[in-house]
Amino acid sequence: MKSDIEIAQEAKMLPIKEVAAGIGIDEDELELYGKYKAKISDEALIRLKSNKDGKLILVTAINPTPAGEGKTTTSVGLAQAFAKIGEKAVLALREPSLGPCFGVKGGAAGGGYSQVLPMEEINLHFTGDFHAITSANNLLAAILDNHIHQGNELRIDTRRIIWKRCLDMNDRVLRNIVVGLGDKNDGFVREDHFVITVASEIMAILCLAEDMKDLKDKLSRIIVAYDLDGNAVTAKDLKATGPMAALLKDAIKPNLVQTLEHTPVIIHGGPFANIAHGCNSVIATRTALKLGDYCITEAGFGADLGAEKFLDIKCRKSGLWPDAVVVVATIRALKYNAGVPLADLKKENTEALKTGSANLRKHVENLKQYGVNVAVTINRFAEDTDAEIAALNDICKELGVPFALSEVFAKGGDGGIELARIVKELCDKPSSKNFIYNDNDSLKDKIDAIAKKIYGAAGVEYSKAAEKELKLLSEQGFGSLPVCMAKTQYSLSDDPKALGAPSGFILHIREIYVSAGAGFVVAISGSIMSMPGLPKVPAAYSIDVSDENGRITGLF
Repeated sequence: MKSDIEIAQEAKMLPIKEVAAGIGIDEDELELYGKYKAKISDEALIRLKSNKDGKLILVTAINPTPAGEGKTTTSVGLAQAFAKIGEKAVLALREPSLGPCFGVKGGAAGGGYSQVLPMEEINLHFTGDFHAITSANNLLAAILDNHIHQGNELRIDTRRIIWKRCLDMNDRVLRNIVVGLGDKNDGFVREDHFVITVASEIMAILCLAEDMKDLKDKLSRIIVAYDLDGNAVTAKDLKATGPMAALLKDAIKPNLVQTLEHTPVIIHGGPFANIAHGCNSVIATRTALKLGDYCITEAGFGADLGAEKFLDIKCRKSGLWPDAVVVVATIRALKYNAGVPLADLKKENTEALKTGSANLRKHVENLKQYGVNVAVTINRFAEDTDAEIAALNDICKELGVPFALSEVFAKGGDGGIELARIVKELCDKPSSKNFIYNDNDSLKDKIDAIAKKIYGAAGVEYSKAAEKELKLLSEQGFGSLPVCMAKTQYSLSDDPKALGAPSGFILHIREIYVSAGAGFVVAISGSIMSMPGLPKVPAAYSIDVSDENGRITGLF
């Protein structure tokens, strides 16, 4: 089979204005970025508000493994399959980060015959949204340091500056740095830090904002430091709200592209799921709901991180709620969860499959707590046997959820027709709306609820620093905010090596801080890094540009 990038580069795309016309957007309501990608204008977004909402479908997954799951591929294929059965579906996805593209993960535009196009541009600079977020983040940092240099009228305690600079690239040497070296005119000498752009609070704000007014309100509430009396210093105090909003004026508009089969796709925003809340923008999801009878979207990593935050943060703040949730797994990933070595995953092993399915069971049971309608799909690989598929079908029957094979990687939309029909039926069934915790629960109770109900922990332990910060945040009035858990994506626990469905463990919280603009409290467990590093052999080594035709090679 051809590589993903070969399939993408051989595809014949429709002009984006034709894709837009198919969902009721006029050419003059587009802001074109070349022939095949565009931003949807403010005028169109305002007009679409009167449209009826379609059904919302969330695609999530088991915990990721080196064996691969294919959540984005499934999302793309499902959208294409809806078109195959005569339904009008619009896909809403996150934008890829340059860091993973050049690091470990590679591209993030689907795979095989279920991809989003133009694949290379989406995976690289796209329409510049991430660069705008990076610039806004670093403008705030520059204004902060300039304020201190110019006399520090706000009496900022330079030992309690919490705002960090950012860069959309994995660069470990920037995690902890010293700035202001040189003479007096070079600024105040202090320790500083970098995070990757997708971990910036401004990314989270952009993805939770309803419009420009809401964006500016959220930006104004960002806490950058504390003064000598312990009071919070905000972006508003530094007069940084307006200039940041100016840099984000275009980035707030959602981007329209297409799949290999010309299904419309809105791609916008991309906070990390193991650091931030891991969902595309509220604006993108709302727009897709107004444009299609079905909006298919996804949440980052496994359901313990992505789906939990989609439901407990994004849905809580926006009022959205899924009509159906699809959990993606692979047979080989489930066998890996039982401890089968990577080299042996192609061998039939129904007993290992049954053991490793504990991870799938836990995610399905977790989602049922929310009252949503759940389906399971297996992203099929050629080596999957009939016996293994039958065993998994039996497991889904025990769980009381519908099951479908997905072959969208190899067959595009045709490979997801069974899944599309199941999900369509699921969307018409009644469901309920139950959050894992209440707004008025204490921050500790919220963390406890996620740890026990979602992860399977027996309890939670806090570092002294985390205990102190929890008390301070409650006193400052942030106790009513939802909690954004930052932990490893590879396990339900905070130990990346604990596969399957571990239980009875203690979740360790080492750090707590508030993202006051985004409107959630972040609790960090384990050794999660907000600025990743590159691996020994980064994906960047394989990426190149052809001398003859300028085509990118090796991206995915």
